[in-house]
Amino acid sequence: MLLTIERVALLKSIDIFAETPDHMLASVARIIHEVEVAQGETFIREGEAADCLFTVIEGQVRVHSQDRTIIVLGPGKTVGELALLDPEPRAASVTALEDTLLFRIDREPFDEVMADRPEIARGVIRALTRRLREQGRIITGMADSGGGRA
Repeated sequence: MLLTIERVALLKSIDIFAETPDHMLASVARIIHEVEVAQGETFIREGEAADCLFTVIEGQVRVHSQDRTIIVLGPGKTVGELALLDPEPRAASVTALEDTLLFRIDREPFDEVMADRPEIARGVIRALTRRLREQGRIITGMADSGGGRA
């Protein structure tokens, strides 16, 4: 189990928290659950209720819809951010490609932290906005190139 200061350092390297001051990240570090996932284990299932996000600390995960891979993510990347803002069912499944260490942040305690620290909410919103823009550019690029793969 990592110390709070180690968790803060790891959170600082994650895009949704990169611009958040360390003293505010300590609040987030206290609500993190460390989760170990074995290779081949699916820890997010498409269509299930969403109530947390995961950050890859060690290992790699595959985001997929049935047999189609959407993206492979490694350390410092997050999945499930929308669950912190909107509890809709998961849009994809996520499976560990190797033994993986994750940070899990549940929506309810995160809501409390965001209420006390609006800068954290702004960071999450900025990161989601960047991701949507990037996905829009990928989709536009695919359309411009005749639907090729990105």
